[in-house]
Amino acid sequence: MDSEDETVEEVVEGPLDEDDQLHGFCTVTYSSSDRFEGHFAHGEKNGKGKFFFFDGSALEGFYVEDALQGQGLYTYEDGTVLHGTYVDGELNGPAQECDAEGHLMFKGQYKDNNRCGECWIYYPDGGCVFGEVNEDGEMTGESVAYIYPDGHTALYGSFVDCDIIEAHLATLIASESGRPRFEITPNSPVYSFDKSTSTCITAHPLLPDPYENQRVFVSDSLIKGAGEGLFAKTNADTDTVMAFYNGVRITHSEVDSRDWTLNGNTISLDKDTVIDVPQPFVNTKRYCASLGHKANHSFIPNCKYDTNQMDHDVVRVSQCSTRDGVISPADCGVTVIQRVLLSGLSTLVLGQLSVSEP
Repeated sequence: MDSEDETVEEVVEGPLDEDDQLHGFCTVTYSSSDRFEGHFAHGEKNGKGKFFFFDGSALEGFYVEDALQGQGLYTYEDGTVLHGTYVDGELNGPAQECDAEGHLMFKGQYKDNNRCGECWIYYPDGGCVFGEVNEDGEMTGESVAYIYPDGHTALYGSFVDCDIIEAHLATLIASESGRPRFEITPNSPVYSFDKSTSTCITAHPLLPDPYENQRVFVSDSLIKGAGEGLFAKTNADTDTVMAFYNGVRITHSEVDSRDWTLNGNTISLDKDTVIDVPQPFVNTKRYCASLGHKANHSFIPNCKYDTNQMDHDVVRVSQCSTRDGVISPADCGVTVIQRVLLSGLSTLVLGQLSVSEP
């Protein structure tokens, strides 16, 4: 973003009018190292222009009497792009944000540079959060929903900054007005945020995830001596999210220092963290809250684990779906994704949904 010293001009390049004011296409470099390139009319920005800020971000659009008006494009230093509507230099109106690869991250409204009203926050796995943000622009309220990657299974209820405080299983119902509404599942358990730690995989290890429970089950592998495998209940297209991978969080050094036979269900999350499903939780009678660790037992895997920027791993289908849709060890197309919990405006954190009876 622009610095406080933006108004202190350091270098000016371009034509001047009879009063020695910038007039025409000019470049102004400020003492902060911010730079503006664009059209001026008698000393004021007028027309197309672009700021290049010292931190690597940039802002471009159409200026009227020194203020950005209408559609503007702000590019963050990491390549994230915000397409917004500006009034007198401030974000006011519809806006969308996309990551560096062009994937939608946010859709909603801004008022005086803050998110406002009903907004959508999207994640790389296909899930999203919908609700009305609070006065600070945070997804906090009593009527917020996390929508699973299928686009209709949801958890609806109370959230704080995208963390589930208390929510019920629901179904997203499309309305004629285009505004989503949610139908609560009768007798739904109450779901809440329950993040795994180095010692606790979840407070409720035998409570299945509602989305995962619709799509997969565990049974004996078709490969002799391979133990259990993960099987699909329904056909699934390539890249369909089918199940989740949760576990305790340990360090790489801990994994490297112990006997390798203990690392059968470890998966690297990032340079600091490894997710592990240790004994006795490999037994579904002791743990069935997520089942992703049961996938990929085939000699020719039909799904894969993808690590993305949102702090969770994804296992995606690499083959087409088949009748019976066996994930392992057959040749169906199924995706397994690490247990998704919401933490922060644009970050997914590994964890487990805690469930209690209503």
